[in-house]
Amino acid sequence: MRVDLFDFELPEARIALRPAHPRDAGRLLVVRPGGHPSLEDRAVRDLPGLLRPGDALVFNDTRVIPARLQALRTRPGAAGLKTEVMLHLREAPDRWRAFARPAKRLAPGDVLRFGDHWEGAPCELGGLTATLVEKGEGGEIVLRFDLAGPILDERIAALGTLPLPPYIAGKRPADARDATDYQTVYAAEPGAVAAPTAGLHFSEDLLAGIDAAGLSRHRVTLHVGAGTFLPVKADDTADHRMHAEIGRLDAETAEALNAVRARGGRIVAVGTTALRLLESAADADGRLRAFEGPTDIFITPGIPVRAVDALMTNFHLPRSTLFMLVSAFSGLETMRAAYAHAIEAGYRFYSYGDSSLLFPDGRT
Repeated sequence: MRVDLFDFELPEARIALRPAHPRDAGRLLVVRPGGHPSLEDRAVRDLPGLLRPGDALVFNDTRVIPARLQALRTRPGAAGLKTEVMLHLREAPDRWRAFARPAKRLAPGDVLRFGDHWEGAPCELGGLTATLVEKGEGGEIVLRFDLAGPILDERIAALGTLPLPPYIAGKRPADARDATDYQTVYAAEPGAVAAPTAGLHFSEDLLAGIDAAGLSRHRVTLHVGAGTFLPVKADDTADHRMHAEIGRLDAETAEALNAVRARGGRIVAVGTTALRLLESAADADGRLRAFEGPTDIFITPGIPVRAVDALMTNFHLPRSTLFMLVSAFSGLETMRAAYAHAIEAGYRFYSYGDSSLLFPDGRT
């Protein structure tokens, strides 16, 4: 499909730079497709009453790591070069795929030194060194670090900073509030470089309300990569390459979710990340199986969503793979109408913004 079909105008004032407080105080647009889409303005804390007893919510329990690092490139016979690195996919205990700036001035064999190796770094943190072993397109590189496993994780945590999305980071630096705000209350598995943002709306009170309403809660893991923020530069969706992300759905959870549907309940994905993981683990009939490994699934209109019956998700960027996904789920015209309403009604967009509850094909 043509990528420009997924374009729309968004006033800059609609981009949220801080989340609502408390977490469940955000707005929720309920979207039921049809010839004339039904759009209902609600609040996130209304969610339990919008679902049915026996439905199952699926949460992505990934935890955001401080994946933005500052380095000094060293090369024999060349001056040092200050470089920013954004980790996005771990390939081995000592290897990460990353995006680098300025990538054009880097080459395989370059050594990047982090921490006390570059001017102005806090010496007490200690240093960290990596060798650039591969250079790809779009600023992507592969780094092999001099440390591995948990020791490397500890050093990255000490030296890195929280990777706020570019549409927030371009307006203000990350601060102490973001360390809490940009993490779900149920985050457990470190590895993401971007938050599963629909989950940011859930407070302990809302989770208790879900339990009281007879809804079940289940967890999957998909370590969200920085590729989620990359623009689609191709003119046609068929020419866009997704970056892989690592995910896991265990056999026990898969069978529990299959049982929910067998009893007539619905599977509700909390966020596009949970939906992508479930669809990666589903067979042609929508039955889930255990899954562990990389997925680069790209869902656009015409590709059926088989394992998910409703989706809670924030409002996404124009021409983004995530707006394409929600358009595949609820219909492009439905989502264009929903976004036009959201903009007119003052909904807040993107990671720290409001949310929506989407139903596909008229199923409510």
